[in-house]
Amino acid sequence: MHPSWKPFLESEFSKPYFKELSDFLHAEYASKTIFPAKSQVFSAFTTDLNQVHVVILGQDPYHTPGAAMGLAFSVPNSAPIPPSLVNIYKEIDSDIGAHTIKTGNLKPWQDQGILLLNNVLTVEAHKAGSHRGKGWEIFTEATIKYLNETAPRLVFILWGRDARAKKALIDTSKHFIIESAHPSPLSAYNGFFGSKPFSKCNQKLAEWGYPEIIW
Repeated sequence: MHPSWKPFLESEFSKPYFKELSDFLHAEYASKTIFPAKSQVFSAFTTDLNQVHVVILGQDPYHTPGAAMGLAFSVPNSAPIPPSLVNIYKEIDSDIGAHTIKTGNLKPWQDQGILLLNNVLTVEAHKAGSHRGKGWEIFTEATIKYLNETAPRLVFILWGRDARAKKALIDTSKHFIIESAHPSPLSAYNGFFGSKPFSKCNQKLAEWGYPEIIW
């Protein structure tokens, strides 16, 4: 994890809810197949907090083997591109011309200051949503509150119901929210396609004097 997150993470790790979450995860990893690997659970927090200009909120990690890597919507270079990310790439192509990443690995976005944060950071293999309600939502809410309070300006991209529920935590007098349906095949045609989040994001970053994202 990047040192810039240390004050926040140390504070959260010391709270009772996180102790309960840690005990739960210890038992889960010891007895079941859990994604992502332990070493990747906090991969989003390797992003330098001081360089974060955009936050993309996902739901929970991919629950199929070889996919989850601790960054929302991202998979390793060798993994097939998941349907939600296929739809994200389609919307980039429609919105701004062409996406630049040729695999499903979104680390180039992270390197440009995008925090790729899931609402829940772990999942049991082949059981979508299996680690919901165990404490991760409290942690994610605390993360959003911390970003809202400490960052001067952020673009928050909220896709889907879980992400959009965090809208109330964000001060829109400082920050900018882009929201729509989730890019999954189940909901992409209900408002994700055509929402143009990538051009909207870059327009706001340019207004603020920040570098635009190379999508």
